[in-house]
Amino acid sequence: MVQVVVSEFMNEEALAPLRQDYTILFDPTLVDDRPRLLAEVATAEAVIVRNRTQVDVELLDAAPGLRAVGRLGVGLDNIDVEACASRGVIVHPASGANALAVAEYVIAALLMLFRGAYQSNARMLSGSWPRADLQGRETSGKTLALLGLGGIARLVAERAGALGMRVRAYDPFLDAEDAAWRGVERIAVIDDLLRGADAVSVHVPLNDETRHVLDASRLELLADQAVVVNTARGGIVDDGALAESLRRGRLGGAALDVFEVEPLTAAAAEMFAGLDNVVLTPHIAGLTAESNSRVSDVTVANVLKTLSDQ
Repeated sequence: MVQVVVSEFMNEEALAPLRQDYTILFDPTLVDDRPRLLAEVATAEAVIVRNRTQVDVELLDAAPGLRAVGRLGVGLDNIDVEACASRGVIVHPASGANALAVAEYVIAALLMLFRGAYQSNARMLSGSWPRADLQGRETSGKTLALLGLGGIARLVAERAGALGMRVRAYDPFLDAEDAAWRGVERIAVIDDLLRGADAVSVHVPLNDETRHVLDASRLELLADQAVVVNTARGGIVDDGALAESLRRGRLGGAALDVFEVEPLTAAAAEMFAGLDNVVLTPHIAGLTAESNSRVSDVTVANVLKTLSDQ
């Protein structure tokens, strides 16, 4: 009888504490086999998922004995939290465990986009020497706008400040006296946050208020040749408007790790075709060897605690 179902990849070694007392099915292919997943959770007391497995009413109905959902990450878009709560199912995000990885991704993206020299391999290998075309910019002295000032954004702010960037942020849910504002200019209006900024990094959840909050009109508020980084959720940035702005040279570059369609299909990616100033990655900003270990360990500990509580 399977008691814990793991439907997406994780550090399998972290499951050892659970294996001592529970029967585990670890099969990362289950996320792509919904009928089998629903059958396997019939006797499950816990499921462990990443961001693709839909923990919805259908799955909850298929798992009447479910007590815990371990989320290998922090976003809860794929989990019906209200439905879980109504059934007494405790949802455990791995809060903070991958924050450092995401922050380092953001900083790396900013450095790469401003310098603009790291996608020239094809030209170099062809025998070209495009030195005059690759005069990039420095991050020092540039203004970074942070949309949201949660845990990840705070790590970004610290590192950006160390690079000499001016950092400002918008976060209406954070008290004005919070220590997180130290070294960060507090901006009360999104338009004022973006106006004249050389870079913007997104750190808010996706909801009705934030969907396409960075649309065509707001992207126009950024400084000429500004760069955009989105590691939060697809749909917060209007990717179509962003691609159009990049194509006409209004913005200098973008790094996108999240998309409205995930996994990103060829059709959905077509808007970026031919652009050499955009970096696209498959939702891996928070995924490093180190963060995967931390996230796995935290998730197992959370689930084990719930299952151990009688």
